Amino acid sequence: MNKFRFSGVFSKKQSQNPGFYNWNRVIMRYCDGASFTGDVEKLTLGARIFNAIMKELLAKGLNHASNALLTGCSSGGLAAILYCDKFRAMLPETSRVKCVPDAGYFVHVKDISGKYHFQKFFNKIIKLHNSKINLPSSCTSKMKSGLCFYPQFILPEIKTPVFVINSAYDSYQVQNILAPEEADRYDSWSACKLNTSNCSRTQLMKLYGHYSKRTLNALCIVHPNIDRASKILVFFSDFRSDFIKALRSGMGRSKFNSTSRGLFINSCYSHCQTGFQASWLGAAASKLDNMAIAEVVSDWFYERNTTQLIDHQHIMPQQC
Repeated sequence: MNKFRFSGVFSKKQSQNPGFYNWNRVIMRYCDGASFTGDVEKLTLGARIFNAIMKELLAKGLNHASNALLTGCSSGGLAAILYCDKFRAMLPETSRVKCVPDAGYFVHVKDISGKYHFQKFFNKIIKLHNSKINLPSSCTSKMKSGLCFYPQFILPEIKTPVFVINSAYDSYQVQNILAPEEADRYDSWSACKLNTSNCSRTQLMKLYGHYSKRTLNALCIVHPNIDRASKILVFFSDFRSDFIKALRSGMGRSKFNSTSRGLFINSCYSHCQTGFQASWLGAAASKLDNMAIAEVVSDWFYERNTTQLIDHQHIMPQQC
């Protein structure tokens, strides 16, 4: 097993992680393929592993914690959302407990074929791992369990404060939700998904959203391939717009205090940011309003400021 790199939000150096450098840190190794919701004897026991780890940590002193943060990246970010209220309930009422999912806000939006091919993937996971019994009943009681893996449908019911970190051009979601192989019959998106500088005009439009003619003319100047293969500018466009809509839907319908919800949505063409030093506290390209993720999350956690930042400056995916 590879050693875990304690960098970014996990760093013990004050200069690299000023808000959380002196905390105790525990890494839960991802093991079940279902965001710790699996519960099938002799096959996948992610939910039981989560409970066992928490039981041990509580016995070792977590039950006396004054501050606690549940975070994770990708499927771990989704787990941080799914388990947020349960994690809160395990700790003393006097503890400050919050959740920070990174790259875990998977959106339920149509792909380039106009269908929801990625939904089949979530459906298979839930069936194989018997995950339904560990998903929020507030969601499964209203809709199919496969939809309850999407944060836009479960976040409104979460009581515990949540800070969502994601890119509007999340590379995994572009590759697997917007343009999965099943939807790309002619393999026209392969090069674009690997490097956005290879995208055609139509593909860029599908990513960026709907912009004015003046903006598109500017794009023609800064992006050398903007005019290539005009079949694809309506596609890249919709993804960013749909992502923001799904994000606002999940945040805006919350029954709980909106000030407890934080956002940091940049335009990096990447997947996961908090565990990397450059994106956590360093690279200018990943910052918003000249503030790094580390600064914004720390201010939110310690209640110095409530911040909801969405990058509206960059209409192109950024290499961060």
